[in-house]
Amino acid sequence: MRILTLLLSLWIAGSACAKDATPLAEDPVVEQRLIAISEEMRCLVCQNESLAGSRADLALDLRRELRELIRQGKSDDEIKTFMVSRYGDFVLYRPPVKPITWVLWLGPFVLMLAGLVALLLHLRKRGREPGQTALSAEENQRVDALLRENPND
Repeated sequence: MRILTLLLSLWIAGSACAKDATPLAEDPVVEQRLIAISEEMRCLVCQNESLAGSRADLALDLRRELRELIRQGKSDDEIKTFMVSRYGDFVLYRPPVKPITWVLWLGPFVLMLAGLVALLLHLRKRGREPGQTALSAEENQRVDALLRENPND
């Protein structure tokens, strides 16, 4: 009887905590357009996930807002312009190339070029350093004499 009560309470607790699936839009065309637009936008909470794939509460709210804009008859460009005006170029996965975003576009290439230059300079410097040279006969005799004087060291 105790096991049955325990299982029943676990089942009730599990179903109480479960979230309902997010319903799709009534219009499949709206939903397809929403997915296409939100795939090109970044989740502002997750930052490495698209707005379409994120499960963050803000992403759910933004998708709801995008659905409303689509129902109002806004074009894709108008919707993107609205999102950029509200959240900045960061919301786009591919921000436009302009002076304020040059660091985003050119930064990785500059860092890679700087690393390559540093590597080449290091290899050139290492190539110029003299390697080990062999000891002369006189130096070998001095080493042997020193070793004979202090055999325990």
